[in-house]
Amino acid sequence: MKRSISGRLFDAANITVLALVGILTLFPLYYVVVVSFTDPAEYIRKQGYVLFPQSWTFDSYNYLLSTSAFKNATLISAFLAIVGTALSLVVTSAFSYGLSRKRLQGRRFMMLLILITILFGPGLIPPYLLVRDLGLINSVWSLILPVLTSGWYVILMKSFFDSIPVELEESAVIDGSTDIGVFFRIVLPLSLPALAAFGLFYAVGYWNTFFNAVLYINDYTKWPLQLVLRNMLIDSSTQAGGTAAAEMMAEQNIPTETLKMAAVVIATFPILCVYPFLQKHFAKGVMLGSVKG
Repeated sequence: MKRSISGRLFDAANITVLALVGILTLFPLYYVVVVSFTDPAEYIRKQGYVLFPQSWTFDSYNYLLSTSAFKNATLISAFLAIVGTALSLVVTSAFSYGLSRKRLQGRRFMMLLILITILFGPGLIPPYLLVRDLGLINSVWSLILPVLTSGWYVILMKSFFDSIPVELEESAVIDGSTDIGVFFRIVLPLSLPALAAFGLFYAVGYWNTFFNAVLYINDYTKWPLQLVLRNMLIDSSTQAGGTAAAEMMAEQNIPTETLKMAAVVIATFPILCVYPFLQKHFAKGVMLGSVKG
């Protein structure tokens, strides 16, 4: 079927506009990556205007990964993303599964409490007092336990569990399986798309932990990567390794901007690597349980 001239012109204009928007969107990412790999001498010589560097180097990455503070921050963020995501998925899925079963006593009251936590936030002072009284100040667990689950995620996962036929569980019980066995052998394997979707949400949240670290972590050796990156971006001299790092940077003659860009790439790279593998499960997991026939 042939298209009219006006239709072709519209398609051409549409493609052109979308291409320009795509270029404008990708250009900041391209600039960050290019500057992070640019040779420090060339960056200084061109006074920061580098789009097509002549020489590429890993000096900025080697320096950042050689500082103890930056390595500790990366390990802490990795610990938060891995351990925090695993614990959050266990708690959220177990809680949601219990709420999805009508034989659970008090499930309506629990749902009401969850809705209250969604509609009314406690603010900053009550959570801080709770963390302080639990002795979690300057502890990595203060960045996990207060956000271990989310009322909104519990409701979404509960709607997914509602779509699983009860007959499957009844058959497993007849075969001698316990409730815990049904949950781990029947329910969770069928919930992999939903677990992948919510796992991605939790992993991104833990990896990008920033504000809670500002509130609860006073020891800079326990800062997560995002807090270290924040100090690097707003300060004229990097805080990645304290005074010693600043002196080393001066000795190696590495521009601060290339270090900042390298830190941004390191902080962004893990999520960019994980997302493509979970994308198909992500789309399926978000939609499952949202529509019932």
